[in-house]
Parts: sequence; C-alpha cells; structure tokens
Amino acid sequence: MVRDMLPETSVIEFIKNHHVLTLATCAGSTPYCSNMFYALLEKEFCLVFSSDKDTRHIVEVAQNPYVAGSIVLETETIGKIQGLQFCGKMTETSGRLKTVALTAYLKRFPFAVLSGTPVWVIEITYTKFTDNRLGFGKKLVWKKEEPSTD
Repeated sequence: MVRDMLPETSVIEFIKNHHVLTLATCAGSTPYCSNMFYALLEKEFCLVFSSDKDTRHIVEVAQNPYVAGSIVLETETIGKIQGLQFCGKMTETSGRLKTVALTAYLKRFPFAVLSGTPVWVIEITYTKFTDNRLGFGKKLVWKKEEPSTD
C-alpha cells in the first residue's frame, strides 16, 4: 500500500496519538461493542490488538469478519472535538504480518508480553474523521481504493 492510498496525515496522526478503540461486531441480529488497546501498522493501515479467542467479539468475528469502530478524543470543548469512525475486515494474524503486528503491539504495550493472547488486525477500508478544529462538524472521509480490474 502506498502513501497516496492512505487517509490524510491528520487522520493517521490522530490514530497514532490515541490508544483505545471501540469495536463493534455483529453476528446474527444483535450488535455488540468492546473496548481495547490498539497499535497502528501505518504502512499496512491496519489496527492491531490482542484478545482471547473466547471473547464475544472474537467469537462473532469468526461468523462475520466485517467490523466497525471508533476512536474518540473526549473533551468538553466543542471546538476541539475529534473522532474517527472506521470500517474494516478483522482477521487473526499469521506469517510475516503476525511478526510485524506483534512487534508493533508489544512496543506500544510492553506489559502485554505476559498475556500470550492471539494478535488480531483490522484492515481499515473506510474512515470518517470529524475534526471540529477545522470547523464545526468538519468531516474527512476516506475509502480504500479497490484494485483496478483492467
């Protein structure tokens, strides 16, 4: 993935400057949310986190790998509100990606080395970034370009 295909730098920086995301999953007709620490693989534009396989969100992803989520800046100052909504596909890591993802996650959260839980990635395919610093309700939308079939 080349830099031109990523969202604006302000979106990348926002993701890098925060550390907790809310993940929404759905299997069947009942949605579910969970919160977790994450790291960003900037080059791959993936979010990385660790979670046990028997948690509800992982069980649901086994049935439906498409997820949504958010990362927010909590503030009482309306003019400083920022928040990211995203969609993507979640998978358990393997091979080279597992090594890269685990390294990035443990660099950011060294205490996680003791958990031994699987590492997951969300390949982000869509973002909507609200940044009131640019004007009330200003939104920057990005969608992953699909490869050309030409």
